[in-house]
Amino acid sequence: MNIKEAKQEICNTLRAYHRKDETGNYVYPLVRQRPILLMGPPGIGKTAIMEQAAAESQVGLVSYTITHHTRQSAIGLPHIEKRMYQGTEHVVTEYTLSEIIASVYEYMEQTGKKEGILFIDEINCVSETLAPTMLQFLQNKTFGSHRVPDGWMIVAAGNPPEYNKSVREFDIVTLDRVRKIDIDVDVDVWMEYAWAHGVHGAILSYLNIKKDRFYLVENTVDGKFFVTARGWEDLSELIKSYEALEIPVTQALVQQFLQKEEVADDFASYYQLYCKYGEDYAIVEIVEGTIESSDYEMRVRMAAQASFEERFTVVGLVLACLSQRMAAYEQMDAHLRQLHLALKYGKDSMEKKGGAQGMASYISFREDGLKVKIENELAGKKEAEEEQWILGRLKEYELVLKKEHLSDSRQCFDRIRQLFAEEVQERKDRLISLKEQLERAFSFVADCFGDDQEMVLFVSGLSQNESAMKFIGEHGCDSYFRYSEALLYRKKEEQLKKAIKEEMEF
Repeated sequence: MNIKEAKQEICNTLRAYHRKDETGNYVYPLVRQRPILLMGPPGIGKTAIMEQAAAESQVGLVSYTITHHTRQSAIGLPHIEKRMYQGTEHVVTEYTLSEIIASVYEYMEQTGKKEGILFIDEINCVSETLAPTMLQFLQNKTFGSHRVPDGWMIVAAGNPPEYNKSVREFDIVTLDRVRKIDIDVDVDVWMEYAWAHGVHGAILSYLNIKKDRFYLVENTVDGKFFVTARGWEDLSELIKSYEALEIPVTQALVQQFLQKEEVADDFASYYQLYCKYGEDYAIVEIVEGTIESSDYEMRVRMAAQASFEERFTVVGLVLACLSQRMAAYEQMDAHLRQLHLALKYGKDSMEKKGGAQGMASYISFREDGLKVKIENELAGKKEAEEEQWILGRLKEYELVLKKEHLSDSRQCFDRIRQLFAEEVQERKDRLISLKEQLERAFSFVADCFGDDQEMVLFVSGLSQNESAMKFIGEHGCDSYFRYSEALLYRKKEEQLKKAIKEEMEF
């Protein structure tokens, strides 16, 4: 199972475990709610899918890397209590509440979310003293004498022994009480994630050409050598930062993230070519339609005569250019929708307190709300950034009202409506421009390569890009649908020819 399928399985399990009857009781027997055990290579996104599954299912998430804990923090500290048994007083040992279980209750109080995922990472790498506790946790859903609250699903993750010598094998008794999901490396699934999260175009282009370099782990007599999904993503962030600061990306830098010299050297060289081709082919000017026709024809000839790697890199550059623009439009569209909603609520405040004063009061109210959410960890990074953007816009509107000496509530809101309409028009203009840019991109790829493998790569790249598919789904793209259909027919024709050939050989 790949990581995307594993995430969907977690979401489906949450729905099943959290289903309730008409009296509000869980339908799925609590004793049968097996923990999920994810086993797979390091750095493929096991932790990331927990955040995605929790967000999509609108439940809480409490995460722990168990190797950072001791037996005491997991099961609690012992203390002495006196108990009466059959008329005789006895001294007994009890335990304080587990730090991990306490964190779940604290999260529930802070967020109001009564259901969620308790995620324990590196569960098969615990110390010898903690190993029995972890087995008890998986078998009985308890830490010491303290049970995981109802409504909280347990998900644990670990690495197979071939990747970590310190792992412990689970016995059959334990495995018979969990749902073990083995996760395989799948570069195509990761590429979908990478497009959505803005991984650098050079990395996406490189892995489109050399998918076998995406992931490897080797334990040899000469040492440990590895390349992981985490390594590629972390390298991407540093490359983007270095480019913004105009700091060279060197071979030595790449080797710090890709711990396999052959792969690191190859990508470092490719990155230099990617940057050079980006300049040579003037992709931005081609997509925007600002390039002279003679220069355009020269680039088409250059691409048509290029090597296999260069041709695929050109396609990667076009995809990266479009991806940035579509992601920016998607963000702009989402911001304006949220701003429209905020203005609807702001109108009530302006009517009650009057004009600019009402706007100032409303802005202060939202700022206080955001501060509380951040302090109590109720707002994620994305939500906080969106709210900060909205507050910035509201303050700009407030400043206009003050500059124009507007105080009447109706005048103030009419002026704000005009300002918002200007932003909506800007979004419409950008939409029209982006649709034209997408068609130009298709024309350029077709002029260079026809409908050969480069077009297949281009269409596949768009299909893997969530922002691109959302844009095309909402606003259409004749070229995408035309080439997708043609490529689908060609694929079916090739499959039919292959089946006929196999039948004749038989």
